[in-house]
Amino acid sequence: MVDSDLANLYETETKVLKQQVKRNIDRFPKDFMFQLAKEEKEQLVTNCDRLQNLKHSSVMPMVFTEQGVAMLSSVLRSKKAISINIEIMRAFARYRAMLMGNDDLRSEIRALDDKINKVFKFLLDKIDALHQKKFLDQPKKIGYKNYDAN
Repeated sequence: MVDSDLANLYETETKVLKQQVKRNIDRFPKDFMFQLAKEEKEQLVTNCDRLQNLKHSSVMPMVFTEQGVAMLSSVLRSKKAISINIEIMRAFARYRAMLMGNDDLRSEIRALDDKINKVFKFLLDKIDALHQKKFLDQPKKIGYKNYDAN
């Protein structure tokens, strides 16, 4: 998402959003946020009518991935950003509780793990047996047979 759209979503100014990102730049690695190049900005303005307000801006817009959008909610101080951040934390807590509290799912995962372990053991035993058979077989002698020696 583009910084101006996120500023609108989080009910803050684009300038404030960019300031907070720059103050907390360690929280925004390249896979969370990047700044558009001039050519990219021109393409975006050309293809998206709703971003015409960026056409005459000398500042390149910041673009955020899903993780960057979530991280923004933790660095911005608007009431909307705070409430979104709280909801994100609650969603993670519910998800973890759902996974931890689901005994059926946990038992299915354990059963699947046991089945996979048995298959691996079976395969390893077969490989070991082939390996042992290879060493037990006597290698054939190379060369000419001497029939006169007997």
